[in-house]
Amino acid sequence: MKNLKMTLGMILGTAVFLTSCDDNENEVTPSMVSIYATNNSDGNVTVYDVSGSSTTSTTLKTSSTAADGAYYDGSSVFQVSRSNNSIEGFTAMASTSVGGIIDVNVDLSGTSDMTSPRELAVNGNLYVVADNADADGNDATKDGRLFVYQKSGNSFTLRNTITTDIKLWGITFIGNDLYAVVDTENKLAVYTDFLSNSSTTSMSASKTVAIEGLVRTHGLTYDSMTGTMVLTDIAAASNGQDDGGFHVIGDFMSKFNSTSSGGTIALSDQIRVSGSNTKLGNPVDVAYDGETGTVYIAEAGNGGGRILAFSNIGSGGNLTPSMDQTLASASSVYLYKN
Repeated sequence: MKNLKMTLGMILGTAVFLTSCDDNENEVTPSMVSIYATNNSDGNVTVYDVSGSSTTSTTLKTSSTAADGAYYDGSSVFQVSRSNNSIEGFTAMASTSVGGIIDVNVDLSGTSDMTSPRELAVNGNLYVVADNADADGNDATKDGRLFVYQKSGNSFTLRNTITTDIKLWGITFIGNDLYAVVDTENKLAVYTDFLSNSSTTSMSASKTVAIEGLVRTHGLTYDSMTGTMVLTDIAAASNGQDDGGFHVIGDFMSKFNSTSSGGTIALSDQIRVSGSNTKLGNPVDVAYDGETGTVYIAEAGNGGGRILAFSNIGSGGNLTPSMDQTLASASSVYLYKN
């Protein structure tokens, strides 16, 4: 018997299923949908194959003990290590079977510069990490830092650091503009043409708007195919079990652009999902599959931590998750389709 081996990227990011009844039948290559999830319990990366009617998972065992923002580029898995305060990338060799635990080594790494890193946003070879630690040592002021790393070969180099006048958590790029949630509030900020500034400096948001009906946002994601923004609401930080939710904003750019800075996107222009059936208490991050209309949530609080999915959202409300996977202290989710 041959021992077949594949790279981690081939196993987790690409699945080719061949069906053949005779020599003339075409090969079939169905889409594979994977969710990359990090956590603050053991620092491992869990990869969920959500392509079919049932969910399978593979755990990538890392040397970190706590992690946040995740990203997959088609060949390497990246996460922001909160225990090492750096970005880590992993490649590995493993058997063709998917499932169980795979030990991985850090093959791409950066310097340890951060204090309390959270979400990761990627634009080309520039990787931006939001750090929610108090930047100036004064708890009375609202601030944070955005660390901009340049990836070159197997390493990350800190290009510059931006100090903000808002508290940070989730970030995402729409084109060259960086959108950031305003932690502890219900607001969303944008830094226009963010990467054009390559110096270490302080920066104010180009525009900030409030999201009606949302208490305290943490995670956000944007789907360019459908023009949809999704934001999570952790509500009261003291309640990690049942007061959370998420907001879906269709035709987002039109609604955001037509709202003046300091204004509010009305609840009537959104869909809100929340309630006892949702198992949303502290939803800290989100991914969205615009093709299927499925929202994936990293839930840090309810039941100790979960990865949830919601489909057939319709007009929102107190929905029951279509997928519910236990993951202690879940911290981020990243969607990859192939």
